[in-house]
Amino acid sequence: MKISLGPLPYFWPKDMVVQFYSQVAAAPVDIVYLGETVCSKRREMNLRDWLDIADSLLDAGKEVALSTLALIEAESELKSLRAICKAANANERLSVEANDMAAAHLMSEAGRPFIAGPYLNIYNAPALEIMRQAGAKRWTPPVEISRHALEGILGSLASPIETELFAYGHLPLALSARCFTARSEGLPKDDCRFVCKKYPQGIPTRSQEGETLFNLNGIQTQSGKCYHLLNQWRDLQHAGVNVIRLSPESPDTLRVAESLALALKQEQDKVLPYQLNHSNGYWSRIPGMELAAGPQETPHLS
Repeated sequence: MKISLGPLPYFWPKDMVVQFYSQVAAAPVDIVYLGETVCSKRREMNLRDWLDIADSLLDAGKEVALSTLALIEAESELKSLRAICKAANANERLSVEANDMAAAHLMSEAGRPFIAGPYLNIYNAPALEIMRQAGAKRWTPPVEISRHALEGILGSLASPIETELFAYGHLPLALSARCFTARSEGLPKDDCRFVCKKYPQGIPTRSQEGETLFNLNGIQTQSGKCYHLLNQWRDLQHAGVNVIRLSPESPDTLRVAESLALALKQEQDKVLPYQLNHSNGYWSRIPGMELAAGPQETPHLS
């Protein structure tokens, strides 16, 4: 199985981003996704900056894909999307992760294969077949998919397709035209002053009972708990998953990648101990906020 590092969901300063990906070059990940998927106002990193990082990662032997915005609302964002696709089309070593149908259309129109991202919401085999015919070479199912549903989809395909699963990190649950982070600071979205930079891991929210509920990241709502399916990597493999995706939570995510790579190499079941802030219920068809242990471990929370 391959290990991928998803696109950075948070707004980090440029120097922090550059330093992080310099470390990624030596990390045990096979595929790296680069770019902004949440908010087009986060402009510290421009396309040229991302392409420079892509070149260094390609030289380090990584597969690199440019990820696109998941919610496109303006012509300026379409213009940026076209530039991303054009840059990828000009470099055969680069791919595009389409998180919006406009991106899928542009890549299909250019006759270039692409990756169908989790925001495309592909929930059945006919939809996946349509995307494959359009040029999708790999897909990431919606984050709330269960093993039962995934096996049903893959079992209904005429031929296999490379499948990647979001297996670690705060789940991207929803996007809004409004910016929750700006609102929390008493600012309008159009004059947000980039306050989400103050929250490099988002803003945790809790219920009135004190239970972890959501994580707010600009216009994005994430799960309050960190999704953790790594200890069930054998289940993922048996279900047809070829690539395990880690979402960057902090620079420490690279330590998670090292633990996963070692476990896969040595065929160890336990990758990372479960903690109170972990969940994985969706995979087992129980409430997503809950934690279901793999066959090798009961949920011993510490």
